[in-house]
Amino acid sequence: MKKWSYMNPYLAGLLLGLVLLASFYLTGRGLGASGAMKSMVVSAISSVDMNHASNSHFYSKYIGGDYGPLKTWLVLEVLGVLVGGLISGALAGRLTWKVEKSPNITTRKRLIFAGLGGAFFGFGSQLGRGCTSGAALSGMAVLSTAGFITMMAIFGTAFMGAYFFRKNWI
Repeated sequence: MKKWSYMNPYLAGLLLGLVLLASFYLTGRGLGASGAMKSMVVSAISSVDMNHASNSHFYSKYIGGDYGPLKTWLVLEVLGVLVGGLISGALAGRLTWKVEKSPNITTRKRLIFAGLGGAFFGFGSQLGRGCTSGAALSGMAVLSTAGFITMMAIFGTAFMGAYFFRKNWI
């Protein structure tokens, strides 16, 4: 397979904007990933103990009705992102089993940091009532002040934190 370079970031941004526009047009809301994870957790909890899920203030809001939690469009969106990423990686010749890391960090430490980052992301997305794509990307698309503040906070925190974690990458 021929190894391709990455997509032009301006073209990728344009395509992401078109996907976001299509999302607003077809579903009436923007993109987001944390809602899909919430749906999968609710589905797992309700399949193990439906009584607990029904009586829980949090879980009960997401069960019942004609649609189960795994039939929400957000779950299909995340599955589409995963499948699309696999197809894109395969077509570009970049689909391999490797851990992207600096030579200054072990694979184990990199995976631990990635796991911790994912856990913090999940926790923070629930505190913030949405993930970065939902709060910042979709928020900015509708010119929401909160979307712009969220994006500034995301990049500002990353910029400040980069000083402490840069030795793991360079």
